Amino acid sequence: MNTFQDLGLNEDLLRAITDLGFEKPSEVQDKAIPILLESETDLVALAQTGTGKTAAFGFPMLHKIDVNSRTTQGLILSPTRELCLQITNEMKLYGKYCKGLNVVAVYGGSSITDQARDIKKGAQIIVATPGRMKDMINRRLVDISKIEYAVLDEADEMLNMGFKEDITDILSFTPKEKNTWLFSATMPREVAAIAKNFMRSPQEITVGNKNESTSQVSHEYYLVNSRDRYDALKRLADANPDIFSVVFCRTKNDTQKVAERLIEDGYSAGALHGDLSQNQRDLVMKSFRNNQIQMLVATDVAARGIDVDDITHVINYQLPDEIETYTHRSGRTGRAGKTGVSMVIVSKSEVRKIKSIERIINKAFEKKDIPNGMAICEVQLMSLANKIHHTEVNHEIDKYLTSINELFEDTSKDELIKKFFSVEFSRFFNYYQKSKNLNVSEGDVRDRDSGRDGGRDFGGSADSTRYFINVGSKDGFDWMQLKDFLKEVLELGRDDVFKVEVKDSFSFFNTENELKDKILAFFTDYKHNGRFVNVEVSENRGGGGRRNDRRGGGRSSGGGERRGGGERRSSSRSDSGSRGDRRSGSGGDFKSNGSSPNRSARRSGGDTKTSDSGASRPRRSRR
Repeated sequence: MNTFQDLGLNEDLLRAITDLGFEKPSEVQDKAIPILLESETDLVALAQTGTGKTAAFGFPMLHKIDVNSRTTQGLILSPTRELCLQITNEMKLYGKYCKGLNVVAVYGGSSITDQARDIKKGAQIIVATPGRMKDMINRRLVDISKIEYAVLDEADEMLNMGFKEDITDILSFTPKEKNTWLFSATMPREVAAIAKNFMRSPQEITVGNKNESTSQVSHEYYLVNSRDRYDALKRLADANPDIFSVVFCRTKNDTQKVAERLIEDGYSAGALHGDLSQNQRDLVMKSFRNNQIQMLVATDVAARGIDVDDITHVINYQLPDEIETYTHRSGRTGRAGKTGVSMVIVSKSEVRKIKSIERIINKAFEKKDIPNGMAICEVQLMSLANKIHHTEVNHEIDKYLTSINELFEDTSKDELIKKFFSVEFSRFFNYYQKSKNLNVSEGDVRDRDSGRDGGRDFGGSADSTRYFINVGSKDGFDWMQLKDFLKEVLELGRDDVFKVEVKDSFSFFNTENELKDKILAFFTDYKHNGRFVNVEVSENRGGGGRRNDRRGGGRSSGGGERRGGGERRSSSRSDSGSRGDRRSGSGGDFKSNGSSPNRSARRSGGDTKTSDSGASRPRRSRR
């Protein structure tokens, strides 16, 4: 492999490289930089996140632009504000000795007037998010008609976020004879289409195989019931005392809720999602980079700006909707030559997705068990012992030794050690001693045909309940909208509702059996847009027949009313009681956290929390 001196970079850049402590170029840098320096060409580079792509296009662009000119010569498009700012800061560091260099970040959430003013001062390079860049072009606040180099960074993610039209419009304002450099972790069809439509005979480089995960990351999955997902997350954190992780959720709502629950349970956690202001996001990321946050709960979009080399674990609290997104998630760890672990918490209905991901990333997952309480107690005890063993002595304590020795003069060494470690061990022991086994056997997983709803078919199965609901496409629902509606009103996880089938005036959906009472109770006298929403159990669980939109006439012999296609709903919503009786006591306040019945009881003692078993859980010490 070449050194940076061998690549042909100018002296100003080599001085900056020395200051930054870079010793040898990464594989993508070693392949891309010579090509971009030696020829005027378009380039498609496929490489995982964390492999040094910014330097791979940044150094050649800085080498080629004229810093004595005030004309904008380079444009870098990136998917998020965080990544835009990160690239801008890195470009400034790379070009610290390039006198007269001006790199300007253009992104939403900040003053567009200030950004336009900075560009007018003479910005040779603009780093921008597509939405804000298009806005500035439309307002005629920026001129990119003379750029020589255009970079599409994280191209696959920009397209996943719906920026295809914006990118197309932006590139239409650039000269045809420019060089376009496309960098991406994966190569879906949409990215290939961009390369075909906007690039001229591009050279291609690939680090590893297309869409393949880095060899520095190991992949594990843990099979639990949906209701135990959060408790599984806590145990994985407790089993790894030195964890420094990103926890991925699908939605902003789930991200905020999981982060809040972790904080309530004593973990050093924070949320990162699109509903936060730019200032809030900056504060969260600053805390994370300073190791003040051990568990950063994030959406896929917000996490695009995370560039931290020391992340030990990526935890997929929920699998992404797009399998390719998993590659981006796992790329948050195992960076800069370090190893990392990507963990996935899955329910029984999601196991098939693991096989699909394995094919995409060309890596095998290892199925592991959620550790039991005593195993966690042992890990925590030995972690404390190691920290004490390696702690440097503060000799300011010497003047208190006489008093301390007098206190413990009748205590043996072994007894003193036991007392000392019991302070921490007892708290974890009391919390976990009656904890249940969260693991689900692989043999419990039913073989389901793949379908549009996350790999599930549309029939029933022994471990789930199928429901009839009297809303359908006439009420403005498609299958995804109905799924989101149920998830929102019931405060369920996205994976808790599946096998959704929407008809004209009614629909069907499934949940795990344990959620049945909650769902039937919630939809007693529930109104949506001024009319009652009725949910009842569908008696036909096979689901093999053809369904139509017509309701069957008359009653079945079993007392249930027939639905189109052989589905039959139960004539009774519960074992006994009227609508009013069944509603009483619930207050309509249903939470799907599986924890103790009231928060005040959980918080008794001030310094403890309650686990899934109802015991008190110790607050974790901050990093």
